[in-house]
Amino acid sequence: MEYYGTLGSSCDDKDTLKKMFEYGMTGMRLNLAHQSLSEASLPIGRVFKAADAVGVKPELLIDLQGPERRIGDLKKPLELKEGHKVKLGFGEDIPIPQVMLDAIREGDELLIDDGKLKLEVLKVYEGTPKGASKGEKQVVSVNCKVIRGGRLISRKNISIADEETDAATLTEADRKQLKLIRQYGVTGVMLPFVRGAGDIQLLKEELRKNDADDVRIFSKIENRAGYEHIGEIAEISDMVVVARGDLGNAFPLWELPKVQKEIAQVCRHADKPFLVATQFLHSMEQNPVPTRAEVSDIYNAVQDGASALMLTGETAIGAYPVRAMRYLTKTAQTALMTSDPHIKELLDI
Repeated sequence: MEYYGTLGSSCDDKDTLKKMFEYGMTGMRLNLAHQSLSEASLPIGRVFKAADAVGVKPELLIDLQGPERRIGDLKKPLELKEGHKVKLGFGEDIPIPQVMLDAIREGDELLIDDGKLKLEVLKVYEGTPKGASKGEKQVVSVNCKVIRGGRLISRKNISIADEETDAATLTEADRKQLKLIRQYGVTGVMLPFVRGAGDIQLLKEELRKNDADDVRIFSKIENRAGYEHIGEIAEISDMVVVARGDLGNAFPLWELPKVQKEIAQVCRHADKPFLVATQFLHSMEQNPVPTRAEVSDIYNAVQDGASALMLTGETAIGAYPVRAMRYLTKTAQTALMTSDPHIKELLDI
């Protein structure tokens, strides 16, 4: 069983990482949407030193940016209140990239931070941006109404509800990072928003160019296209990832458990390992003890056959990264013991 944390400010010191490895963590994920390999070089070094101190050979996964869209940097966190108006665009309340602005239409619903926040687009404003030719028009900002409010911090993902992107599989930024994977000891690459086997083949070719054929490919299922082509995706992936954040935006939330079960079933029949991620222990970003529902979620994922589990915000920005990893591994080990009583003697529970 593989257990992953996500590298961030809450766990980038050696002592914290060492304790996480002691509790069973086998690897760490670096989200390239937040920092590049070179920017994270010191924390990455601490990951390997902490793992070595407890006799673990760690996995290091990089999560490519792909076609995912994110808001920019905020001067300070925003409290979005239901019914209030907010403006999105360069230099507005919430900065977003031009590619996102160009895709937005009046009446669209925007989902931010894995759908925790929802906005309705009331008005789209066009203008001539700085540096553009005279008379050239494009969307410069959008006015929105807050439908589902909450606290917003920088660099959270943003998507248009029910939209299927046709963006390129690999961005230029992704290609630059793939050239560095040998230098930083990367063992796996997470490919976001996989739509079919073609996306994976493109990544395979890029890894080949960088003499990294042995680096594992983790195909993230987080849109309808990926779900509909799960058979061909599983066939040529090293690991399938049930990425429940954006997957929960692509489907009504009440359908997400069914979708997860169906992906798990396809992977089991194909004898393909799969990883489940997102919000396993979300409450532990703030609280020292998880909810009963959260540990049940971990248990059920293992019972469904998951070969790997991953924590995201719980370790990256959460207040209790070590405790969260302990609850993840101990709950999973209990599930494994229930599935196979003969391994009880191998587990320290």
